[in-house]
Amino acid sequence: MGKPTGFLEHERELPKKRDPKVRIKDYNEVEATPDNGLAQKQASRCMDCGVPFCHQGCPLGNIIPEFNDAVYQGNWRLAYEILISTNNFPEFTGRICPAPCESSCVLGINKPPVTIEYIEKVIIEKAFAEGYAKPRVPASRTHKKVAIIGSGPSGLAAAAQLNYAGHWVTVYERAEEVGGLLRYGIPDFKLDKQMLDRRINVMMEEGITFHTHTTIGVTHTVQQLQEEFDAIMLCTGSTIPRDLPIPGRNLKGVHFAMDFLVQQNRRVSDKHINEEEIWASNKNVVVIGGGDTGSDCVGTSNRHKARSVTQLEILTKPPKERTASMPWPNWPIILRTSTSHEEGCDRQWSIVTKEFIGDEQGNLTAIKVAEVAMTKSAAGQVPAFSEIPGTEKIIPCELALLALGFLHTQHDGLLDKLGVEYDERGNVKSNRFKTSVNKVFAAGDCRRGQSLVVWAISEGREAARAVDEFLMDHSLLEAKEKGMLHLFA
Repeated sequence: MGKPTGFLEHERELPKKRDPKVRIKDYNEVEATPDNGLAQKQASRCMDCGVPFCHQGCPLGNIIPEFNDAVYQGNWRLAYEILISTNNFPEFTGRICPAPCESSCVLGINKPPVTIEYIEKVIIEKAFAEGYAKPRVPASRTHKKVAIIGSGPSGLAAAAQLNYAGHWVTVYERAEEVGGLLRYGIPDFKLDKQMLDRRINVMMEEGITFHTHTTIGVTHTVQQLQEEFDAIMLCTGSTIPRDLPIPGRNLKGVHFAMDFLVQQNRRVSDKHINEEEIWASNKNVVVIGGGDTGSDCVGTSNRHKARSVTQLEILTKPPKERTASMPWPNWPIILRTSTSHEEGCDRQWSIVTKEFIGDEQGNLTAIKVAEVAMTKSAAGQVPAFSEIPGTEKIIPCELALLALGFLHTQHDGLLDKLGVEYDERGNVKSNRFKTSVNKVFAAGDCRRGQSLVVWAISEGREAARAVDEFLMDHSLLEAKEKGMLHLFA
């Protein structure tokens, strides 16, 4: 815990963000430089709650009260050791995680919860600044070789853990740089890619090998991979986007959200764009989909100086606070306003998109929408929507971005050539991360479907332990994950 009376003395306080009018002129991170003093004051609010429900809220099982106490006491090295024992990449989760741990914070029953995500960010930045965050080079090697396909958060987490166990790890990435979703899907104003490069450099010093511009099944054969490595882990992500097959879908100006975001990330990194460029500049932009990807499109469009930005969501507008149907400590479906929304956006709920309208040249000019009513469904069932008569309207639009989520991982190519089985949703089927093919494992979004970055890291860690057990018949990673070996030995 932090200070016994801290939660009575201090209110929840987050760091100040840069002025929206200033920050939309660049792609630098929205939040100001981490404030150690603010983090210590906020850590003092962590109470002696007896049962820390924040543990069950965190997919990684972070030991939150303990690192909060260390921060409050000013013992930053101990805070880092506790945090890194369960989380390989606090610099990522401290920036882009939706913080389910905070929704489970006991203080959150009747007061604003502890700012756990921000405290994580300050801990890791302090660790890098002071030199605590050093490469963890294994003392000995097993001479077992593991190939990881995909360098997103699950692949990176698996690589770090398997290397930590002493195996020789090689990560293959088809793009020109390592990072997957972290590199190409998340805007720099949320995650500065210098943070990613810094971590990759540490991993390389730890002995992990990265191969970019490598597509297994094209540049390397599947047979070569199976012959060279003792185990293979698939971390290929969920990359097939959900489409919107309505009239006018083929008009110029209708694009998948990720195509738009990837291009901008490449521009910020001074990378060449091969395909036709997508710009929101001086256009009426409509983002279809109300999730995080849609929010990222809003922020990017504003930085392009769009004429207007509208975000459409088919679901009803959620409440601002918890209701009886979403009791603590469960994750609440409440109204969340991102930093991108703060920068300017017309958000509309209970809207269905019916048609894309274009001119004679095939260019998108407008979108026809209508209001819908949602019928509540039984748990686990998809809700039903019915159009409300007389609510049709036309929204001017020259750029429509489809942010409707992803269906499953890409089948053609590597996965089909490997012959792995798929589940009913099209994800890689597995049993304790083992696929239907000998010595081939799967982790992350390709296995569980699209999810959060924190879940991807958790998947990578757990799958690494399964691979370690497969290779060695036992694993010390579980003890290491709990921090028992290097914290309390």
